Amino acid sequence: MGKLNITKCPIEGLYVIEPMVYGDTRGYFTETYNKSDMEKAGLHMTFVQDNESMSTKGVLRGLHFQKQHPQGKLVRVMEGRVFDVVVDLRRNSKTFGQWHGVELTEENHRQFYISPGFAHGFLVLSDRAKFAYKCTEFYHPEEEGGVAWNDPDISITWPELTGEYNGTADGAGYKLSDGTPIKLSDKDTKWPGIKNSFVFEEL
Repeated sequence: MGKLNITKCPIEGLYVIEPMVYGDTRGYFTETYNKSDMEKAGLHMTFVQDNESMSTKGVLRGLHFQKQHPQGKLVRVMEGRVFDVVVDLRRNSKTFGQWHGVELTEENHRQFYISPGFAHGFLVLSDRAKFAYKCTEFYHPEEEGGVAWNDPDISITWPELTGEYNGTADGAGYKLSDGTPIKLSDKDTKWPGIKNSFVFEEL
C-alpha cells in the first residue's frame, strides 16, 4: 500500500494528497512526497524548485500564475492554517472560470497538487502560517500574471471573510470574523477580473 492517499478533485487537474502520519509520544513522522505513489495516480510531473513563505493572519496572496511557463504546484502548510484556492484559466476546459478551495493545516497534513493552467492563492486563517510548495517550472517574474481574488464573476467563498466588492481587487473594508483586516501586496490589489485576464489557450 502506498504512503500517500491521492484523491481527484471535481475539477480535472487538481488532487488532494493525504500522507500517512506515524505519531507517538516523541512527535510524528510522515512522508510528504513519493514519486512512485504519484505515478500510480497518473502524476508524472518533475519538480525543479521548492519555495517557502511565512505569512501572518489575514494575509491573502494571489491569485497568481505564469503566462508562458505555467507552473504545476504541490502545496502544503507546515505551520498554521490557510484556505488554498485555485481558478481554472484553461480556455478549453469544461470548468473554465470555476474555483476550488482546500483547507490546509499543520494538523491535517493535507497537500494540494495544482496542474499548470490555474491561478493560485491562499488566505491565512491562523496567527501565522508557514507555507511550502514544489514547482514544476522555475519562477519567471517577468511572466507573472494574476486575477482579482474578489472578482464577482468567479465568486470565491473565502471562509471567515466579510467585505463588500467595490469594483477593484483592493482589500479596503474586508476583514476576518475576529476583525483582522485583510492584507494584500500592492500588486495583488491591481489584478483584473477574469473577463480581462490572460487565459491559457492550449492547456
